[in-house]
Amino acid sequence: MIAVDWGTSSARAYRLAPDGAVLARREGTGGILRVPEGGFPAALTDMVGDWLAAGETRVLLSGMVGSRQGWQEAPYLACPAGLDALAGAVVPVPFAGATVRLVPGLSAEDASGTPEVMRGEEVQVFGALARGDEDALICLPGSHAKWVRVAGGRIAGFTTSMTGEAFAALSGHTILGRMMTGSAEPGPAFEAGVARSADDGGLLHHLFGTRALGLFGRLAPEDAASYLSGLLIGHDVAGAMTEPALVRLVGSGPLMALYGRAIALRGGEAVAGDPDSAARGLALIGERTEWM
Repeated sequence: MIAVDWGTSSARAYRLAPDGAVLARREGTGGILRVPEGGFPAALTDMVGDWLAAGETRVLLSGMVGSRQGWQEAPYLACPAGLDALAGAVVPVPFAGATVRLVPGLSAEDASGTPEVMRGEEVQVFGALARGDEDALICLPGSHAKWVRVAGGRIAGFTTSMTGEAFAALSGHTILGRMMTGSAEPGPAFEAGVARSADDGGLLHHLFGTRALGLFGRLAPEDAASYLSGLLIGHDVAGAMTEPALVRLVGSGPLMALYGRAIALRGGEAVAGDPDSAARGLALIGERTEWM
């Protein structure tokens, strides 16, 4: 089977053995925003055409490729939802030369009834679980960080925080960015930001403190990005981890270390998951999918 985690800005494709083992993988920048209207069949062929020519006949897609801006919309499936529910709700996509199915995203509501949605992360979550009946708290750091509650092997609910996108906007398009050099790194400045996030006053007040500390020489320009990152991630962790807990981190890149450190500073324990959790999740869904 071919499994493709196809997002907004990038795509990861896997060729899987019958037992789900990854035989080959490739990653590129061909996210859905780079695909012209009507161009998804050609984009898929460009991505995995040699695997299709070698005899693969089944393709399972997940991520933003199933959104309104993607190849074909796959309606959201409401939580709680497990692997069987996802496999039973896959959407067929016409494609010459192979059987193509789209995994639907998931929807939920927060405590106040505000909708939540995800596409692609659900596959990573199921791929990260150690057991099919597991309870877990899973964090997927990113531009829109997800915190997912798993109960009895099913996704019970989740919340989204625009942590990464907020950092990019604040550091690149506000007065805070004018006093920053370098990038966000784990270390004393980041930890100071996490500690500050636990104080009274709220995020908006804490953000302005980043500028004031710099004006009075108490925050060096090379430390400002790390401090700001600590503030934002600290608030995110505090909102999602209401008590010390084991948190499974799923993803890759610098944010994994930053979230892991913030979780530890808040009294929790962070465990990094398999970077190829999407491949494992898609393999598990593929096993349960009716392909005919």
